[in-house]
Amino acid sequence: MGTEKKYKYHVFFCTNKREGAHPRGCCANKSSIMLRNLMKVKTKNLGLTNVRINASGCLDKCELGPTVVVYPEAVWYTIKNEKDVDDLISSHLLGGKPIKRLFAFLQ
Repeated sequence: MGTEKKYKYHVFFCTNKREGAHPRGCCANKSSIMLRNLMKVKTKNLGLTNVRINASGCLDKCELGPTVVVYPEAVWYTIKNEKDVDDLISSHLLGGKPIKRLFAFLQ
């Protein structure tokens, strides 16, 4: 112990891929992998070493996706494009303020 990296925020991006035309859809078919990779690059370029961006399996909010959850607050977001990624980084990860317009559902 003592050598673990301490993160202020841990961001989980659903990158689950469903086969076929599932009625709830899947986050992977809604650009979640590209958006997750974009967030990783942007946070790295900003030098945010206290933020961890991870891929996750299904978060069970497929119809709302791409679904993202930010810990430790457990804030759930729907992130659909680069502007949403930028807003999440600037408001939540840098400013500590969750973004209500991106909430996946009422918190």
